[in-house]
Amino acid sequence: MKIVSIVFVIAPLLLVSSLCIAEQISHETQGSHGGHKSTGHAHQKGGWMLSFRTMNMRMKDSLDGDKRTSSDEIVTAAPNRFYGNVGQPATLRIVPIKMDSKMDMFGIMYAQTDKVSWMLMLHHFEKEMELLAYMGASGITKRGIFKTKSSGMGDTSLSALWKLSDRNDHQLYLDLGVSLPTGNIDQKGTVLTPMGMRNKTTLPYGMQLGSGTYDVLSGVSYTGKSGHSLDWGAKYQAVMRIGENDENYTLGDKHDVSAWGGVSFVPWIRMSLSLSYQYQGDVDGIDSRIMLPVQTADPDNYGGNTLIAHWSVALLGQKGILGGHGIEFGYSKQLDQNVNGIQMEMDDMISVGYRYGF
Repeated sequence: MKIVSIVFVIAPLLLVSSLCIAEQISHETQGSHGGHKSTGHAHQKGGWMLSFRTMNMRMKDSLDGDKRTSSDEIVTAAPNRFYGNVGQPATLRIVPIKMDSKMDMFGIMYAQTDKVSWMLMLHHFEKEMELLAYMGASGITKRGIFKTKSSGMGDTSLSALWKLSDRNDHQLYLDLGVSLPTGNIDQKGTVLTPMGMRNKTTLPYGMQLGSGTYDVLSGVSYTGKSGHSLDWGAKYQAVMRIGENDENYTLGDKHDVSAWGGVSFVPWIRMSLSLSYQYQGDVDGIDSRIMLPVQTADPDNYGGNTLIAHWSVALLGQKGILGGHGIEFGYSKQLDQNVNGIQMEMDDMISVGYRYGF
């Protein structure tokens, strides 16, 4: 289930990328539409940009490495790392079968100079997982289906975006920042046990709302364009954890490499296609409160590699009351996954974003 946070690392990536592209669009439209305000004006000295993006992701079924595995196979063959503790069976006896995750991002950007901009980003999560419990310590008799939920504010990021170079329609950016541990890591839920009891317990790592650590954010991006209709770019982004949180574990570092291309059929419509490769390490350490016969309770069943394709269409206000406003619709699809241990498989993701520059 750590794929949730692997995938959601693409969210700030897409936002920063769209801001870089928006600046290019603003320069183009200034020349052809009388200097109207565009979303890219947040990159000019004294400019502001407000943004909102909501992302809904669906996960279902399970992978063992890069191969699909069934719930029956998991409960009969996958070892339970907590076996030997009181009440813990030899194999896993609870399997997640579906998960829906929603993340809302609220961003504020201010351009201190024409080359340096500051961005504050807030996150809010809503997560719901459906799980299947099997009866007793062995066998494939099903006990029942239950759900766990968590919601609330996630971690808060503060970052700076530097324009390192701007030559002949080619631009290079550097972004550096820090993620503050404002997301709760004490989320609890009621679990149906193999013995038929319903116990309230601390939810596994992927259902928590934050990392619990201060994290260093870094990235470098390139954007280019040809005329008024074509643009492209590439970006590398990393999240590096600092130390352990209060529950004695550290989420895995994240690395993301992506490339995109876009075309504007008319000045106010832009379509783009991007490809993103994401890697995340497993969880280091263990939260002693999380001890369940389910794959998401094992720190080794987190992280891995994911390849994602993303398509989007953006509508950009040109002048008058629409000037400076932009709205974007996106769809993401997992192309390939190779996970650490046993994890849920990402299906797809839908996103809607809005930004206003002034």
